[in-house]
Amino acid sequence: MKPLKRAVDLPVWADLALRLGGAFALVFLVVLIHWIDREGLKDTHDGTVSFLDVFYFTMISITTTGFGDIAPVSDKSRLIEAVIVTPIRFAVIFIFVGTAYNFIIKRSWETWRMKRIQERLEDHIVVLGYGVSGSEAVQELIARGTEASCIVVVDPSPARLNLAEQVGCNVLEGDATRDETQAAVRVGLARSILISAGRDDTTILIVLTARHLAPGVPITAVVRADDNELLARQAGADNVINPVRFTGLLLAGSAEGRHIADYMSDLASVGGRVQLVERPVAAEEVGRPLDSIRTGRGLRIYRGGRAIGFCDAEAKVLEAGDVIVEIADTPCAV
Repeated sequence: MKPLKRAVDLPVWADLALRLGGAFALVFLVVLIHWIDREGLKDTHDGTVSFLDVFYFTMISITTTGFGDIAPVSDKSRLIEAVIVTPIRFAVIFIFVGTAYNFIIKRSWETWRMKRIQERLEDHIVVLGYGVSGSEAVQELIARGTEASCIVVVDPSPARLNLAEQVGCNVLEGDATRDETQAAVRVGLARSILISAGRDDTTILIVLTARHLAPGVPITAVVRADDNELLARQAGADNVINPVRFTGLLLAGSAEGRHIADYMSDLASVGGRVQLVERPVAAEEVGRPLDSIRTGRGLRIYRGGRAIGFCDAEAKVLEAGDVIVEIADTPCAV
């Protein structure tokens, strides 16, 4: 199983090209300096300093080997070696040492670090499938305040994973229907699992696998056919979203009034003026009616797996363990 990955600021090939380009440019500069000042060099072999001798002397001096067959003899040449060539020599050495560090030590360290992160994944959000729905979900999660580093994206497409890396998510290339893939991202310790595979049959199979490995983790799945909604729930999905049906609801709502669809979209996005919020009942709210809460307008209570509307008699008294769904103002909404 491949380890998790996270985006780096600069691609490996670009970093390598920049480092090598800088090193060769400095070497060329030293060759040019030595060629211009070749009169101050002495070749003990034949007494003549050719361009090949200059190039040879440059490489020997840059690498600090120093055989002594060619040496600076004039004061000017020695000054150039001390003031100009020596700093360049250090720069070239640092470039090559830095390259070795970056591509051997640092990369190995990053791989080890990501494996450690993978081993310690907990209370994270797993997104299985990074198509249109999955990518939109990740963007909305980040907009709602979820750290991108707390999101793990699994998809078989390297191109899609590259997009997920660009927003800062941890990514894993693999088949989410396989037990080993989901086990690698520790779905059993996740805060939530979001599934959108693009095909209903694949989505349902992923749900089955996720529910087997994560029996207590909330699972939300996207299906597109009405007759597959029941199958997804039977497979273990806690929430099933049908984007086709939701689009139909928006269209129907717009037929009854031009502002209904706009308001429903406003509710669904953190960027709107209001948003839907789900939260557990607070201790000071127990015993009070739903319409008395101060954090928003209470819409529904979930109690023991049952949905209680704000008009129902049971909504007159909130109980410990209730889950409240409310409409609240978006912070700093204009």
